[in-house]
Amino acid sequence: MLCCTLKKSPSESSSGLLGRRVLAALREHDVTGDLIRVVDHPVAFGVSTDEGDGDAWPQIRERVLDADILVIATPIWMGQPSAVCKLVLERLDAELGETDDEGRMPTSGKVAAVAVVGNEDGAHHVSAEVYQALSDVGFTIPANAVTYWVGEAMGSTDYKELDPEPEKTAETTRTLAANAAHLAALLRDAPYPST
Repeated sequence: MLCCTLKKSPSESSSGLLGRRVLAALREHDVTGDLIRVVDHPVAFGVSTDEGDGDAWPQIRERVLDADILVIATPIWMGQPSAVCKLVLERLDAELGETDDEGRMPTSGKVAAVAVVGNEDGAHHVSAEVYQALSDVGFTIPANAVTYWVGEAMGSTDYKELDPEPEKTAETTRTLAANAAHLAALLRDAPYPST
């Protein structure tokens, strides 16, 4: 789980909360994982796997490549994925130039999903942008691979303040987890062919 909130720890984050709920739903399918709040790490701008001295991306990248499932959690800002999310996607762009011995990107056979929160419209737009970028760099997107909550435009209520969580969001989180876990198991047992 790469949490792309703009808020550094220990600040509460709606993206982080939805991300943790996705991880809890994945545990129901025997999938374990953890959440990395990207903004807590000195990730350099760039489009390579390592931007040099002090860049934290190589360690995050290693964890992403060790995982079968990547979930990106992002808030909506001005109808767009957060700047942190765009930074992550730009860093993942480096995977286009990396291949294994059989010509596949290191992300081939890995599943990706998206979690979106915000107080404005744009969840479908944000998920479409992130889906396309993740697909471009080799991830496979399962059906219903997004969960989201969008409050009133310019509203003052955040997802993290909702108790209980809206049932529709909880339902889409469960569906995302079930489909991502199922597809990851299938791809692990039957990898994509070499190119």
